[in-house]
Amino acid sequence: MRYFAALIRSILFWIAFVLMSSICSIGAVVSLPVSHHATRWFVRLWARFHRLICQLLLGQRIRVEGEMPDIPVLYVFKHESAFETVEQPMLFHHPAVFAKEELFSIPVWGQAARFYGLIPVDRDGGGKAMRAMLAAAKGALASGRPLCLFAEGTRVAHGEAPPLRAGFAGMYRLLGVPVIPVAIDSGVAYPPRRWVKWPGTITYRVGETIPAGLPRDEAEERVWRAINALNPPEALQVKRGA
Repeated sequence: MRYFAALIRSILFWIAFVLMSSICSIGAVVSLPVSHHATRWFVRLWARFHRLICQLLLGQRIRVEGEMPDIPVLYVFKHESAFETVEQPMLFHHPAVFAKEELFSIPVWGQAARFYGLIPVDRDGGGKAMRAMLAAAKGALASGRPLCLFAEGTRVAHGEAPPLRAGFAGMYRLLGVPVIPVAIDSGVAYPPRRWVKWPGTITYRVGETIPAGLPRDEAEERVWRAINALNPPEALQVKRGA
């Protein structure tokens, strides 16, 4: 019975989300010649609508522990599902989110993402791609935008704690800005790569700000522990031998 109720809720959620995603993507692209502000408005509307249907249709609650100031720093998020990727325009006014290069090939959505100012991550592009990504990141910081990075590189199930991708260390060293790590347990109610979503509470937990200029091992260790703060303690002990 519980599964059947969740299935019905999820079907209604996906119908509403796909329709609104299409409308907002088209609106963001069409409005670009008129106003960049209108483009950002459509993106934020998309994120707001997603949170609304998560609450009303899926029965999910969103809780934030700590503050996420809208300032030009590097945010590193735990990545358990698509939930936190859609949420970024809800958390910040105009975030610069690092996103996989292949996402930009999605019709209409990819165009809207480029216009909005997402930063493509081309893992196979070599030095040229890295320089382009770094230039885009520095430009976003200069404009006062926060950078948002999913340093694990892909979605992981709740309770898993893989090491950070090497790209984080490079960005941390070359950008020279503080890091704010954010843990999230979205994978429980909003599991990755599954159609059926569940009611429950999704929590963001903001970690202690990590200053720029730390040795690589120390910075990675502190970020890794902070973004996994909502995982079971035994999972971290197994992974790092703590």
